[in-house]
Amino acid sequence: MSLVGARDGVAIVDANGVLSWAEVDDLLNRAVHALLAADLGPRRRVAVFAENSTETALAHVAGLLAGASTVPVNFHLTADEAAYILSDSGARLLFVGPENLEVGAKAAAQAGLSTVVAWRAPARPSHGIVAWEEWLAAADPSEPPTDLSPRPSLMYTSGTTGRPKGVEQPPAMFPGGASMAEHVERLRENRFAELGMHLVAGPLYHTGPLSAVRLLACGVPLSMPARFDAEAILAAIERDRVETSVMVPTHFARLLALPAEIKTRYDVSSVRLVAHTGSACPAEVKRAMIDWWGPIFVEAYGATEVGTVCQITSEEWLERPGSVGRCVPEFQALVVDDTGAPQPHGTEGRLYFRDRTGRGIVYHNDPEKSAAAHLAPGVFTLGEIGYVDEVGYVFVTDRFSDMVVSGGVNLYPAEAEAVLMQHPKVADVAVIGVPHEEMGEELKALVVAVDPADPPAETDVIIFCRERLTAMKCPRTVEIIDTVGRTAMGKVDKRALRAPYWERTA
Repeated sequence: MSLVGARDGVAIVDANGVLSWAEVDDLLNRAVHALLAADLGPRRRVAVFAENSTETALAHVAGLLAGASTVPVNFHLTADEAAYILSDSGARLLFVGPENLEVGAKAAAQAGLSTVVAWRAPARPSHGIVAWEEWLAAADPSEPPTDLSPRPSLMYTSGTTGRPKGVEQPPAMFPGGASMAEHVERLRENRFAELGMHLVAGPLYHTGPLSAVRLLACGVPLSMPARFDAEAILAAIERDRVETSVMVPTHFARLLALPAEIKTRYDVSSVRLVAHTGSACPAEVKRAMIDWWGPIFVEAYGATEVGTVCQITSEEWLERPGSVGRCVPEFQALVVDDTGAPQPHGTEGRLYFRDRTGRGIVYHNDPEKSAAAHLAPGVFTLGEIGYVDEVGYVFVTDRFSDMVVSGGVNLYPAEAEAVLMQHPKVADVAVIGVPHEEMGEELKALVVAVDPADPPAETDVIIFCRERLTAMKCPRTVEIIDTVGRTAMGKVDKRALRAPYWERTA
């Protein structure tokens, strides 16, 4: 493809083998033409429901180059959960991997999708399942047009009111452009595009890894492990001479937990830049990674809804441990008290950001939730408490929203609470985030029993939830309590409920 340009060498490495740039060009040409020939509807959306692989990356990049908006679907979801996203997004075609074929086919049927393209799986015409290999073989291999308009992916976050919410990748994560040629030129302005092999460490339903994978369109080669295994990651770095990656603190914790003889066995000197995001990184973990890999880390603080709002280099962080950095040019940090009154430098309060473009947070099909995230037009919160020092460095100290960040994944307890309220032995419940050494936080259910003399067993509560929701959205532990402290208006002070558990780790 002319966008990538003729070049030699390896383009993608995954568990199933290696692809050259010439092979990637041919596959992308065919996939783009196949998508251009498909009826993708007015929203031009296609969903991808698969674990990391070469095909998963190609599906996303082909969607981009075909002027389509890809919808990454968390491969842990149940068929019902995935079907909701397919319906809400308006996707017309679903890509699935072999590990998700049955769940994906069921979700597609529920959502009314007629076409499912599956790799490394047999075609089933009666079920609308087309084999990826046959789908590509039948497509035009010529270079596709470059004057199509790029469309951002529609990402889904866990819901604050029981359903996940869609949000288009914001300008900070998706550089746009009037044409695909212009978009690719803007992608080349990314610092990752200036370096070599990129390691895809996180799943492609996260915005960071997905944004990095798009750099394939401007010639950045990819190393694609199927899942994160700490020693396998070190081996891939040495084997593929990896130069960049996007990781979360949980990845760091798993790498640091390896025995010393394994950590010293592999050469990681090729790594020149690692962006980390997803959740707060414990100071001792970050310092240990800097000691091991060098000051090559850049922390990006933000969210799927807005992209990066603050950034800090390793050198800056060593001078101000605990800071998430200063705002990038599009944003300005504000701290207010509970009444919305501005607070001076160094004073803790509710942390807000002013988007100088005026965009703020925009949720798909949910103007009420969009409005609730704002203090004023373009002034939004990510639900956290913090302060700003005298030179503009932002520090996050707590959270006032219900959101829990576990292993870099944003979870909202409302989904689990809605399910657990259906349990016959549960009178009331509050799900909160409590400390976890590796994941940062994990979900805990505080349950009020219908009959205090006959409370539900912890395992029964967890199994009940997992039968109805994907495991990552369910509590890992359960505690029976007398009351969650619900007010006359039905509100629960989650911060007060969390406090005793976090005080134990202070």
